[in-house]
Amino acid sequence: MRLTIGNIKLQYNENGKAEVVLTTVSRMIDISKEKDVISKGKQLIADIKQYRKPRSLDSNAYMWVLLSKMADVLHTTKDELYLEVLSRYGVFTHIIVKPEVVSRVKEEWRTVRELGEVTVNGKTGIQLQCYFGSSTYSTKEMAVLIDGVVSECKELDIETLPPWEIQRLKEEWGNDVPKAKTEKEAGKEQS
Repeated sequence: MRLTIGNIKLQYNENGKAEVVLTTVSRMIDISKEKDVISKGKQLIADIKQYRKPRSLDSNAYMWVLLSKMADVLHTTKDELYLEVLSRYGVFTHIIVKPEVVSRVKEEWRTVRELGEVTVNGKTGIQLQCYFGSSTYSTKEMAVLIDGVVSECKELDIETLPPWEIQRLKEEWGNDVPKAKTEKEAGKEQS
């Protein structure tokens, strides 16, 4: 079961156990299956996290179209280019690992840069910069990635959507992007 929550409250029952009361956005929900599981002596698990509007499939599809066009011009594959643009515009974290597990860590991440040897508490490790795959990106992070790909396409004289169309795609990703200008408004700006 997946719910969109509008309010959350913490209270305690007579045994001193915490009760989390969730107020859903929808009016009617059916929890009969969940109650049935509990009645059989089993437990449920809940994972509560901030709601983020799902990224538009159009944005992801558009990124891959552009990567395909770039791959044709650069005589490479769109998958290789994807890893390159992740390393230029993507989201990453730094980790330090034992030297003997570097190759295993590299297999688990989309793109990894080896930054070199470091010593922590007298032990030697390898510092890695690990890039997350774009499927994990927030709408804002995906917008940065798309903007980077569009910019590179323009440098290669590859035709892209007009700015107002790209902006429209960004609006579909979420509410954290300013409203797109219409084609007419964009034309006035260029005059």
